[in-house]
Amino acid sequence: MTSPLHILLLEDDASDAELIQGLLEAGHIVCEVTRVQTRAEFVAALKDSGIDLILADYKLPSFDGLSALNLAMNERPDLPFIFVSGTLGEEVAIEAVKIGATDYVLKQRLSRLAPSVQRALREARERAERKRVEEALHRSEMYLAEAQRLSHTGSFGWDLATGEIHWSDETYRIFECDPTTRPSVQMVVDRTHPDDRMHVRQVIDRASTEQSGFNTEHRLLMANGAVKYVQVVAHRAAGEDPERALLIGAVTDITERKRAEQERERLRELERELARINRVSMMGELAASLAHEIKQPIAAMMVNAEAGLQWIRHEPPELEEVRRTLSGIINAAKRSASIIDRNRSLYGRGTPQREPIDLNGVIREIVVMLRDTASRNGILIRSELDPALPTTTADRVQLQQVLVNLMLNGIEAMPDGSGELSVASRRTDDGQLLISVSDSGIGFSGENLEQIFAAFFTTKPQGTGMGLSVSRRIIESHGGRLWASANTGRGATFQFTLPDDGSSP
Repeated sequence: MTSPLHILLLEDDASDAELIQGLLEAGHIVCEVTRVQTRAEFVAALKDSGIDLILADYKLPSFDGLSALNLAMNERPDLPFIFVSGTLGEEVAIEAVKIGATDYVLKQRLSRLAPSVQRALREARERAERKRVEEALHRSEMYLAEAQRLSHTGSFGWDLATGEIHWSDETYRIFECDPTTRPSVQMVVDRTHPDDRMHVRQVIDRASTEQSGFNTEHRLLMANGAVKYVQVVAHRAAGEDPERALLIGAVTDITERKRAEQERERLRELERELARINRVSMMGELAASLAHEIKQPIAAMMVNAEAGLQWIRHEPPELEEVRRTLSGIINAAKRSASIIDRNRSLYGRGTPQREPIDLNGVIREIVVMLRDTASRNGILIRSELDPALPTTTADRVQLQQVLVNLMLNGIEAMPDGSGELSVASRRTDDGQLLISVSDSGIGFSGENLEQIFAAFFTTKPQGTGMGLSVSRRIIESHGGRLWASANTGRGATFQFTLPDDGSSP
């Protein structure tokens, strides 16, 4: 059911009011009429938000229609206002329409009233719809402009046929150009960093020739010498005349993202360098053990060489013995080279190399490497390795570094010249590979459990504070976890997990 039309009627003659309502209803306009006669009544009635239309006489004893029109224009400018009067002259009526009245109907021609009201209501609805659309468009443009500002993304249109280019406000801000300047291809090239201009010119030429979109990144050089990185994406506008190539695109300022990427790479390089420095620091501690290991094959080479000289001096020379001693020299030299290669990998600057790793094999290598160091400190190294431990994909050198860090820490934690360092491997219930290094040293308090993994934190007078921090980063980069716990009695235990890569049962 259609709601009745709410009409505010400014009229002092009750019979005329009844006539007007009757004519409207006869014209199939269902309405409710509120009749007022004075200024005060009119002003009060205007506050009723339900009013749809104002009909007003031109002259009343204490009020007039023009004054009512002015009040309505100020308070309710969207309401249709129609003069209905018998005293309104043609010239005055036209002037009233110019001021803002919607229409006028002479009481001598009231047959025009219903059509006039219907037309006024239709025009009011159209105005309201236009206003709604305009407000929505303005709101959309405002949201778009704000979104472009927040995301540092501008937009542009480029008519390839005419060369005409349009920029959004944010595009002007990105290029730091005066918004009154007419954008052009030359402006874009001039603002491009000199080292990227050839690339940008090629992209522009290709887009113009092939009339196709593009996606590119390059730098801009600002007037103050600052450099910006931008990503520019464009494609042909959908639904356009195929004879008219119009590119629609976006320009995004990605300077912060690029700088963040560069900073992340710088930090990664710093981490790699700190890890290398940590390995070099460890090699200083391993120097005595390394010298002892190399000394043995060198001594064997010297003994074999002297024996070989003796066999050569025999008459006749004992060639079979010479061959045996030479073989001994070769084997000792190979052993020396193997020892050097095994240790050299620890302080090299090479990039990480992931490969299937036998963890038990790596542990055995480090046990051999540190046995002399442990022996000189009165420490016994004991290992309990699970023979069924599967392989994992990892960087051998990095795992060597972690194990050397943890085992050296354990040896140094037992300064009284006695103790036991235990290294164990096993598979956990959830399929992880678990390595533990346990000592019987001085241990540490519970509040230091996490602090010891912080970079540059150390309890050793000559420590760098990098060993445990680097070790945790290495294990986490392999998808594992490294933690510490205090033993029930003396000492501490460090444990780390690594994933089973599934390459062995």
